[in-house]
Amino acid sequence: MCSNVISSECLLAVDLGLKTGLALYGWDGRLRWYRSHHFANASALRRAVSRLLVEEEGLSIVCLEGGGRLGELWDKEARDRGIRTVHVAAETWRRQILFEREQRNGRQAKQNADDVARRVIEWSGAARPTSLRHDTCEAILIGLWAVINAGWLKALPREVHD
Repeated sequence: MCSNVISSECLLAVDLGLKTGLALYGWDGRLRWYRSHHFANASALRRAVSRLLVEEEGLSIVCLEGGGRLGELWDKEARDRGIRTVHVAAETWRRQILFEREQRNGRQAKQNADDVARRVIEWSGAARPTSLRHDTCEAILIGLWAVINAGWLKALPREVHD
């Protein structure tokens, strides 16, 4: 739930796929929760998306990395509920969140995404993970890009990435 004293607006970041990473941010630009789900097929994902968008009171933006059939599914479900969707390419959010030297190859980019995601979790005061899947790390960083893009944060927090 997104409720806060000042505003109940929140943003959901999604790393699309049947293995889906999710990260919910509050109006203050801080991470509220994060998780990963593996869905057996598109029908199971559709049911879960519908439930998730209804459960999160105050959800105003869904930011998606990825597209195709699964992206269209999220777009339709969000549109039916009056929730705005934003699409972002991995190259776009990575340019703003990771230094160029941190993304020279795929393995390096994944490791650095994990490191930065853990700092976002700590900075936000969210529950610490026992383990953190790659799709969840990406969702956390997609969400960080999205809250900056939405103007909820003015810039990347210094505590997250120096």
